[in-house]
Amino acid sequence: MTENIVPNATIKRLPIYYRYFQFLKDEGTKKISSGELAEGIKIDSATIRRDFSYLGALGKRGYGYDVNELVDFFKKLLNQDRRTNVALVGVGNLGNALLNYNFSRTSNVRIAAAFDIDPEIVGTVKSGVPVYDMNEIKEQLELQQIDVCILTVSSNAAQKTANMLVDAGVKGILNFTPIIVNVPNNVRVHYVDLANELQTLIYFLDHDSSLDHE
Repeated sequence: MTENIVPNATIKRLPIYYRYFQFLKDEGTKKISSGELAEGIKIDSATIRRDFSYLGALGKRGYGYDVNELVDFFKKLLNQDRRTNVALVGVGNLGNALLNYNFSRTSNVRIAAAFDIDPEIVGTVKSGVPVYDMNEIKEQLELQQIDVCILTVSSNAAQKTANMLVDAGVKGILNFTPIIVNVPNNVRVHYVDLANELQTLIYFLDHDSSLDHE
């Protein structure tokens, strides 16, 4: 598979496929048809076939999809066959919630270090994760070989903190702040704006003619 020809929309659906095949495996399901898969994840069959066509021959005509094989395939494709450590920057309300969640139940991604400026929590351990002073970012990220960070600082500190992460050699930032940060081309930023997602959902509910608004 040549990764650079896979569309972004397809890449964003890969974790959905992986989680569902993992669910099927846990339930003891051995195989599933394309129609059953489409119904289970609410993605039409044509889209699934097109997505899978970028990845190789994943199904068998007349048989469907082998659940165990697809779990192993997507696990390797998404690097879930090995532990990936990330860091959390900003241990406020949202940061604490993410530390409590810590992804460990759903993937091999784990928050291994957290950073903050509050002297009351620096040096403590939150949900099993040590909290370091912001001034230790470069040292700790290099020491722990972390190149992906979750950004949950205040809006007015977003760009300054992003600059610190870039200087520390970070290659990926998951940005929970509403600020569009400027980073070099070799650093990838993904944005998670909960307010925007909620507003978008409300918009669709108000403008979807298929819903009954009587």
